[in-house]
Amino acid sequence: MKTDIKVPEAGESITQVELARWLVEDGSFVEKDQEIAEIDSDKATLTINAEESGKIKIKENEGSTVKPGQVIGQIDTSVKGRKEEENKKEKEKSEDGRGREVTFSPQAKKLLDQLDIDPPPLSRPDSKRIRKKDVLAAIASKPTGSGERKVERIRMSTLRKKVAERLVSVRNQTAMLTTFNEADMTAVIDLRKRYKEAFSEKYGFKLGFMSFFVKAVTVSIPYFPQVNGYIDDDHIVVPEYADVGIAVSTPRGLMVPVIRGADDMPLVELERKINEMAEKARNNKISIEELSGGTISITNGGVFGSMLSTPILNPPQSAILGMHNIIERPVAIGGKVVIRPMMYLALSYDHRVIDGKESVGFLVKVKELIENPARMLTGGRDPLKSLIGLDDKD
Repeated sequence: MKTDIKVPEAGESITQVELARWLVEDGSFVEKDQEIAEIDSDKATLTINAEESGKIKIKENEGSTVKPGQVIGQIDTSVKGRKEEENKKEKEKSEDGRGREVTFSPQAKKLLDQLDIDPPPLSRPDSKRIRKKDVLAAIASKPTGSGERKVERIRMSTLRKKVAERLVSVRNQTAMLTTFNEADMTAVIDLRKRYKEAFSEKYGFKLGFMSFFVKAVTVSIPYFPQVNGYIDDDHIVVPEYADVGIAVSTPRGLMVPVIRGADDMPLVELERKINEMAEKARNNKISIEELSGGTISITNGGVFGSMLSTPILNPPQSAILGMHNIIERPVAIGGKVVIRPMMYLALSYDHRVIDGKESVGFLVKVKELIENPARMLTGGRDPLKSLIGLDDKD
């Protein structure tokens, strides 16, 4: 009996995807639920799992454009009893540089795959196994300085091509501007230091910076609601909720998982959700639904050392907040020069939807909340004024 391997549905608007790569070889034995292939859509990389155990027959090559529901291979379920470990050993067999049959240690196999080089000759005539040190010795013995100028051609994935198209379209189809400010991170850093051990003990994960910025953004939106809006035909649509996209760098390219209902979440739940979404994205476990929608986005170039940048909008959204690295700098406070941990903030926005006054005001409000985290508990208002019945206008 044979079971078809079909391309899964990748979302309502997606009519074709790219068969990125097979994770198994043609004719090999696969176990039920084993990951056997990856497909790239314009939003994410999805994994196909084997529905049954058996011998696999590949019908479509890597790089092919396929449609949801299309058959790309089959599993012959009549082939039984071949263990995965035996299959692995069979795949490890090969020939060395002199044509003799050999096997590889896992470390040597991994190194050969990473470097994409042919197996080296055996170091000892009486051995039939190539080890990691054999590979390293063969690399070290190769002559250098030959003057050969090599280039590598890397085929763009569907995801990366779509991201490239969107980046260009943003420049052509929006009136994008960027406004800047800076935030003193002292209060947030002190808060994290004071409670980091207790927080980790209670919740099982660390308290990061991103959750503070997501909270600051969601608290600031009611003051400047059009920052959360977008254009639909001749209308500006302004949602009364905040679904925040968090840009995540993955081996497959940039992905933006969306935290839905972020405005209703306490900071602890935001931190939990950020960690969960980022982990899913990096491990290709994210779903199309988790990447869809979003009313505003946040990107953190600071994790890579960026001091300042102009983040690009994630259409149809009209605003994206850019975080950057934290650097101790001299600043003037109360007439004195002091050293403080400062972060530059950037807000890119679509001027068709958001006026300059709103964009600057929104970024100032985010800055205020980061520098005074207690205000996040009072909807952005000064908690001491609220205590005595005053508001920020009094």
